Amino acid sequence: MKRSLEVADIFRSHGARYREAHGHEMPLRQLRAMRAIEICRTVALGGHVDECDHCGAVRISYNSCRNRHCPKCQRLDTERWLEHRRRDVLPVRYFHVVFTLPEQVRPLALRNQKAVYSILFRAVSESIQELTEDRKHLGAEVGFTAILHTWSQTLMDHPHIHCIVTGGGLSLDGKRWVPGKEKFFLPVKILSRLFRGKFLAFLKEARDRGDLVFPGAIAHLKEEHSFKAMLDELYEKQWVVYCKPPFTSAETVIEYLGRYTHRVAISNERLVKLEGDRVGFRYRDRNDHDTVKLMNVDASEFIRRFLMHILPDGFMKIRHYGILSNRNRKTKLARCKELLGVPLLDEHTESAREPWQDLLARITGHDPRICPFCGKGTMVFKEVLRRSPFPMPP
Repeated sequence: MKRSLEVADIFRSHGARYREAHGHEMPLRQLRAMRAIEICRTVALGGHVDECDHCGAVRISYNSCRNRHCPKCQRLDTERWLEHRRRDVLPVRYFHVVFTLPEQVRPLALRNQKAVYSILFRAVSESIQELTEDRKHLGAEVGFTAILHTWSQTLMDHPHIHCIVTGGGLSLDGKRWVPGKEKFFLPVKILSRLFRGKFLAFLKEARDRGDLVFPGAIAHLKEEHSFKAMLDELYEKQWVVYCKPPFTSAETVIEYLGRYTHRVAISNERLVKLEGDRVGFRYRDRNDHDTVKLMNVDASEFIRRFLMHILPDGFMKIRHYGILSNRNRKTKLARCKELLGVPLLDEHTESAREPWQDLLARITGHDPRICPFCGKGTMVFKEVLRRSPFPMPP
């Protein structure tokens, strides 16, 4: 059976040439991510050998790179994350709200990822919290999970945040649950204008503090009049904030979160072909009724687009706010569960960690402890394979 194409194959075939041409200007995090993806699940990272206690068959398993941008290393992390989120889901409606940065800001964001993406999170969270706590709209503290994505379907820079928000919240005095409207979250136009105002105010503050840099194509923004002209133009523009219909059940919320949380810029399943210096991949054309189309780009261009979405080290792309924040989970979220009649889990149950073998068996239907050759025996650990002391060939 022919193995499907992977991002790692493209990096192994064309990564050395790309680094030779651009390595001097690449951030260290991009170089590390490329190397991690190239050697993921290969002899370079070592592994272990298992042997069947029934038929004697041997299976070699190589270690994963564990890099958060690797398309092969997200499944178990996603499932573990979702298992924790299942404990937080309330029996209420949830809304999916998407905040998108305008095209004019994207070149600045690309060159100031940590600063601008932090501003984006702050503007989004404060906008939702300010409006929902206003008694004219809800008058309660909601809970929401915000997830940053930086790519479009064609791998271009397209920073936006997905928010999964409770359709109601804890009253400001903490005594009751305040339900939201059945099919309506917040007035999107008001939310959009508030988001725009907060983001641009925070962006100006960041520039005044000297937190932004203006290299290359955005060098003109160093000049105060140019930066102000950009802000003025953005204030006149209608910013895109989109609220999708509410989820119908807790299971739907979890399923939706699973699609968005640990996703990387492109999955291996979307890759179609690597022929010479050309890469073909599938994408959905949002301007043509989500029609699935094929895009062919130069391998070097594919690598460049992929690397645009390697986030700064330590930058959290999934954040929780309101009653779902870490500091409120054991107090305000617990109070909401009490008000809504949701049984509370004891601390031992909450901290219990499902063994990875059970987790993999549950999500794939195949228990890794059962021999894949005879189907009768148990795979027993035999030996450790050390990391290769020699670099992987291109």
